[in-house]
Amino acid sequence: MTVQLAAGATGNPAINVGIFLAFVAVTLFIVYKVSSSSPTASDYYAAGSAFNGVQNGVALSGDFLSAASFLGISGAIAVHGYDGFLYSVGWVVAWLVALLLIGERLRNTGRFTVGDVMAFRMKQRPVRAAAANATLVITFFYMLAQMAGAGGLIALLLHVQSKGGQALIITGVGAVMVFYVLVGGMKGTTWVQIVKATLLLLCVTLIGVFLLGKFGFSFSQILEHAAQNSPSGERILDPGAWYGKNAITELDFVSLALSLVLGISSLPHVLMRFYTVPNAKEARSSVVWCSWAMVIFYLGILVVGYGATALVGSDTILRAPGGENSAAPLLAFKIGGEVLLGIVCAVAFATILAVVAGLTLAAAASFAHDVYANVVRNGDADPRSEVRVARLTAVVIGCLAIVGGIVANGQNVAFLVSLALALAASANLSTMLYTLYWKRFNTTGTLWSIYGGLASCLVLIIFSPAISGTPTSIVKSVDFHWFPLTNPGIVSIPLSFLCGYLGTVFSKQPADPGKQAEMEVRALTGLGVKL
Repeated sequence: MTVQLAAGATGNPAINVGIFLAFVAVTLFIVYKVSSSSPTASDYYAAGSAFNGVQNGVALSGDFLSAASFLGISGAIAVHGYDGFLYSVGWVVAWLVALLLIGERLRNTGRFTVGDVMAFRMKQRPVRAAAANATLVITFFYMLAQMAGAGGLIALLLHVQSKGGQALIITGVGAVMVFYVLVGGMKGTTWVQIVKATLLLLCVTLIGVFLLGKFGFSFSQILEHAAQNSPSGERILDPGAWYGKNAITELDFVSLALSLVLGISSLPHVLMRFYTVPNAKEARSSVVWCSWAMVIFYLGILVVGYGATALVGSDTILRAPGGENSAAPLLAFKIGGEVLLGIVCAVAFATILAVVAGLTLAAAASFAHDVYANVVRNGDADPRSEVRVARLTAVVIGCLAIVGGIVANGQNVAFLVSLALALAASANLSTMLYTLYWKRFNTTGTLWSIYGGLASCLVLIIFSPAISGTPTSIVKSVDFHWFPLTNPGIVSIPLSFLCGYLGTVFSKQPADPGKQAEMEVRALTGLGVKL
């Protein structure tokens, strides 16, 4: 049974679901096999630091090659053209920040969470609490994007048009994700990421090569047909179709670019992955392998996005139940029928499951390790009880992700991720860099930096066109926005640096020279690293 593309539903639901369930069964088996029946905190949070640079690099790319990359960017390119591709340019460049400034020193100075580094030479309780709060907020926003992608896929994959039906299946996706985290911990989640990233790279590469072959291995031919099949015409090939309408949208693009480039190296679930390798050398290797995977993937997505415009058409994509997020699945159905659609949707679902599992684990680890073990128990928590708290936290976070995904269903997932990146860069980047490189930085500066960046970014997002006031806002029935930009990074990121500086300068609290010296030696040499 197939139906017309214009109707917004494609393929045979039985085939689609069968392929997806087969993938879930395989990954659940992997998670079960690699999981430990009685994991230590090191096993659960950092997989015992047992992965090498190649494995962690592929998993690292899997952590970030999410629904935003596969569904959101391909859809953004298909509908908006050049401006949509600029998302991926920012994300590839962003890994240089992690490689040159953060990855190695983070691995040497922390153990399980971002809070380990931020609190290393500060007062433990207030800083760890602040780091955990920031992690939970950032993780929730990032989860919204993944679950929104799940909603769009569900609508297309199962022909489910009703919001209630989509909500039920989003709940099922969330339940599988929680199971990954509860049973497998970091080791199981990492192997799922490796499998998912490999399948995603193969899928995008093969579709890209097929599209090039269909157009005589001429990318110019794909672009020409895309321009003919888009309401924007030739403008889809030039900058400005999305962000070039006026001075406000141009400034919005600068703000977006700042968030994309600086946000990746501040994401808690990405930073946690540096603890899964045994030393700084493997951490550097991880970023190099991840960067190459990202370059290959985004070159393929460029072909897939414009190929979707050329063969499916922007109007058809926008009319589909998932909107822009439906570009890649619709293209798969166009060129390969029901089986390829099922494979692409299964890979996309796997992407969502794996990324949300990584996010859930990061949030659970931050609460259990930073708040429970070091704030509530003053650093004297039993490792087994800490893991139990992490698992309970994972269930709570999974439920919140399901509710948030139902609310955000239908939004472009790449755009939603850009908001999470703005929050991450605002709360974490300045704090991490000051902690690692500024000797005078102290506890007051740390708290001002985290809360100043996080609060300002949250306020600007809430009162921006992303939430209300436009046809594409999350809340369409009311208009309470006063901030003109959809992404607040251009304001909140510099403000977080300023808050950290002013908090340190005006505070009478001196930095601890002994702890600062210990941190510097450990960051540069790796001496004293705990595995």
